[in-house]
Amino acid sequence: MKKILVATVKPFHPNAVESIREICSKAGYEFNLLEKYQDKSALLEAVKDANALIVRSDKVTSDVIEAGKNLEIIVRGGAGYDNVDLQAASKKNIVVMNTPGQNSNAVAELALGMMVYFARNQFNGKAGTELRGKKLGIHAFGNVGQLVAEVAQGFNMDVYAYDPFAKEADIREKGVIPVQSAEELYQTCQYVSIHIPANDKTKASINYDLMKRMPENATLVNTARKEVIDEEGLQKIMKDRDDFNYISDIAPDCKEVFEENYEGRFFFTPKKMGAQTSEANINAGIAAINQIKNYFENGDRTFQVN
Repeated sequence: MKKILVATVKPFHPNAVESIREICSKAGYEFNLLEKYQDKSALLEAVKDANALIVRSDKVTSDVIEAGKNLEIIVRGGAGYDNVDLQAASKKNIVVMNTPGQNSNAVAELALGMMVYFARNQFNGKAGTELRGKKLGIHAFGNVGQLVAEVAQGFNMDVYAYDPFAKEADIREKGVIPVQSAEELYQTCQYVSIHIPANDKTKASINYDLMKRMPENATLVNTARKEVIDEEGLQKIMKDRDDFNYISDIAPDCKEVFEENYEGRFFFTPKKMGAQTSEANINAGIAAINQIKNYFENGDRTFQVN
C-alpha cells in the first residue's frame, strides 16, 4: 500500500484535506497528515515511510529527502518549487512536481487589487488616480500573466507583454501587445507586473537599468519572488526618483529602508498572499494528489520539474 504524507506548516483548506483523504481511500492509499508542526524533527519522523509527499511552502531540504527512504514523488502544491532541493531529489531518483495554474487566478486578482489600492492612495481619503487608459506591462506571459492581462483589460488598461518563451501570435490572440525585450517593456509601461520564476538566470535580474527606464509616475508590481529584484538597484531608484513606486506580495530584505524613507511610495502585504484564497488552496491540494495518483498508476510525469 502506497503511503501519502501531507506535511504543511500552513495547512491546506479543510475541504482540500478531506478531498485528498477521499481520493487516497478510493485509490487504496494510506493517508497521513502532519499540520502546523513546530519543529523540523516532526517532518523528518513523519516522512520516514512515506512513498509520496505533498507540501506547500515547507522546506524539503536534503536531510528531509534523505530521511524519506521510500519517497518516490514530492509534489509542491503551488507554482513555485524553490523550497524543494531538486538536486538532492534527483540523486535519489525522486520525481518532483508542482501544480501550475492552480493559484493563478488568486495571484492575478491580488496583483490588480494591489494596483487599485495603491493608485487610490491606499484608501486614505485623498484623491488618487485611475487605472483606465494606463499602460500595463506583463513580464512573463504564463498562466498568471495571461490572467492579469484579462483582468486588466476589464479596467480598460493598455496591456503589453514580454516573454521570450511565448509566441507573438499567442500573445496577440489575447488582445495583448507583444514587445521584443524587457527593456522595451519597462520603457513603455507606467505599470509593470512581474511574473517570472526565481532561478539562477532571473535572480536580481530586475535591476536599476530596467527600473530607471520606466516612465514618469512608475509603479512596479511584484507578485513573483523577492529574489528576482536587485535590492541595491531598487533602493537606488527609490532614492533617485521620487515618482517611482514599488508594491509587492512579499517585503524585500531592505524593508526598513522603505519604512524610514519612502512613506506613501510602497506597499507590502504582511506575508506572501498570492495563493491565499480558499479556492486556490483547495485546487492546489486536489491537483497534487491527482498528479500523484496519475504518476503511480500511469507513470504520468507531466508536471515534473527536476
